[in-house]
Amino acid sequence: MEFKHTPIMLEEVIENLNINPDGIYVDGTMGGAGHSEAIVKRLSKEGTLIGIDRDKDALNASHERLEKFENVRYVWGKHEDLKDILEGMGIKKVDGILLDLGLSSYQIDEESRGFSYTKKAPLDMRMNKEQELTAKTVINTYSKEELADIFFKYGEENYSKKIASKIVEHREKEEIEDTSTLCDIIRASVPKGKDAVDSFKRIFQAVRIEVNGELKDLEKTIKEGIEILNEGGRFCILTFHSLEDRIVKNAFLDMQGKCTCPKDFPVCVCGAKSFGKVITKKPIVPSIEEQETNSRSKSCKLRVFEREKEHAVR
Repeated sequence: MEFKHTPIMLEEVIENLNINPDGIYVDGTMGGAGHSEAIVKRLSKEGTLIGIDRDKDALNASHERLEKFENVRYVWGKHEDLKDILEGMGIKKVDGILLDLGLSSYQIDEESRGFSYTKKAPLDMRMNKEQELTAKTVINTYSKEELADIFFKYGEENYSKKIASKIVEHREKEEIEDTSTLCDIIRASVPKGKDAVDSFKRIFQAVRIEVNGELKDLEKTIKEGIEILNEGGRFCILTFHSLEDRIVKNAFLDMQGKCTCPKDFPVCVCGAKSFGKVITKKPIVPSIEEQETNSRSKSCKLRVFEREKEHAVR
């Protein structure tokens, strides 16, 4: 299957990266290289783009798409390891970082990956197909309490306990092997008269996040990424649900810095530091036109941080 992905808010991302043609840029979630291509087109021969992805299919597709560019370096890895990856390349500072935390159209549409609740497929959901943990393992081996916790914490699902109970009840008879069976169980757990589709979305999101550890080190990635930005460099992050957006928002605010001393203190004694400023006081969202032409953009939010010289908050 051809690796297809429509880059969301492409113009907004490029504008907010404020690209220096001779700079070093990192696409920490390279995917199908939609954003990457737009970045590297704006770089001179002195500039460099580093593309990171945990999905080898994505990296291979990106390499084909960008084969005419000689200043792209491809890395099979996770954005959580950004700092170590750059250190291994001998790079101490970069001029911009992009994270697109959404799934690619290829990953959603490729039936064998098991990301979509609309197609019967094996319970997989791995972004890195070489890792051991799969959705099948989560659904068939986690305890009822663990499943309910994951469904509520990562999916904000109201019927998390009932769905977890039904899963355990079903697997005592036979193993749950595919997405359709999981959907049947979810449907049977939702009260009559309620649309099960929203629960499908929330449970699949929760399991996917657990399988890939998507939220585990996101805050670490953001804070370490900001620290390695050159002064004036920008960090752009596209989020697709409230959980990851909340992490991004709070991490940006932490790095912007906030003095916690009482207002009547003449000087700051809490030691709060600022590493820059949040550019997007409110997140940027896709235009109505983009939402109409690409339904997968509807939940997307773009937040941007700009690095400044480290200084005390007050």
